[in-house]
Amino acid sequence: MTTLYIDADACPVKDEVVKVAERRDLPVVLVSNRGFRTGGHPLLRSVVVEATPDAADDWIAAAILAGDVCVTNDVPLAARCVAKGAKALAPNGKVFDADSMGMALAVRDLMTDLRDTGEISGGGPRGFSPQDRSRFLNALDALLR
Repeated sequence: MTTLYIDADACPVKDEVVKVAERRDLPVVLVSNRGFRTGGHPLLRSVVVEATPDAADDWIAAAILAGDVCVTNDVPLAARCVAKGAKALAPNGKVFDADSMGMALAVRDLMTDLRDTGEISGGGPRGFSPQDRSRFLNALDALLR
């Protein structure tokens, strides 16, 4: 059975994942350094990890199995999951797979270098839109089919 893992601390689509999981009767694991209330929901499990860099990523990468799905914005975590045969999906609907992973990592590294050298300034990612939410739901549904 497929398990859905959520890199949950800053994930804007937790509720959407839960709704999809309920329709498909799939377990969801919310991994974070602060914990989430599950309200006794039979499909939800909250895992609290240490508040250290990459603790949630390390926990998910160790637990995920081939065929599972990880929801994350973290490209290196997505790469670790894909390397284990799992699927990874960003909250904006971007699917990470073996074919796209190399480019995703290269772009991430390039952007980090450009920020570090001052070639581009911060400002952070663009806002999360209703279109992102819709793309995410469509992509998650397609991954689970």
